[in-house]
Amino acid sequence: MATRTLSEADSALLVARYGIPVVASRCVATPELAVAAASELGYPVVVKLNGERIAHKSERGLVRVGLRDATAVGEAAAALLAAATPDDGAVDVLVARMGSGTRELVAGMSRDERFGACVMFGVGGVLTEALGDAVFRLAPLDASDADDMIDELRTQGLLAAFRGEPPVDRGALVDVLLALSRLACDEPEVAAVDLNPLLIDNGAPLAVDALVEVQT
Repeated sequence: MATRTLSEADSALLVARYGIPVVASRCVATPELAVAAASELGYPVVVKLNGERIAHKSERGLVRVGLRDATAVGEAAAALLAAATPDDGAVDVLVARMGSGTRELVAGMSRDERFGACVMFGVGGVLTEALGDAVFRLAPLDASDADDMIDELRTQGLLAAFRGEPPVDRGALVDVLLALSRLACDEPEVAAVDLNPLLIDNGAPLAVDALVEVQT
């Protein structure tokens, strides 16, 4: 099955249509517009190179985090645009509000040739592969299925009150998993969705990075 990857901005728009909370962001074409977007969103912000062919931004150094003033944003946007190669195709700059949480989960969906669409939930961020703490269910899900997925996470301590942060809103997590299930059922051309990290910001899940693959 041949697929193509949507840009991060387009991926976020798709998952947001299903009610998944995504970080506030703006796509802009120039460093000057990046500064204006950062001022509108409020500091600190994250600046990323955005495009359909750019899937591994961190590995290429195409992400700047914790930018706190106009000078830093303008310089970051200019450097990212200059780092684009012809192979990257059309690109712009994504400016996003920086989440404040320290806990990172992961959620997503994929399609198996034998079993069909399934929803995934687990520990996210840089620990996703190291811990391998993830749970899968076939779509469609109901609320009981989603709640069971959360209960089966081995690292339950991440869901409780943590370092001065409130416990995770389990109902909001259930809503994210059900939204992924609806997306899987309603959008058969979507091959995969990856929300990593799903940041826990003041107890609520917030997708700060989204990656969607569609069949071509």
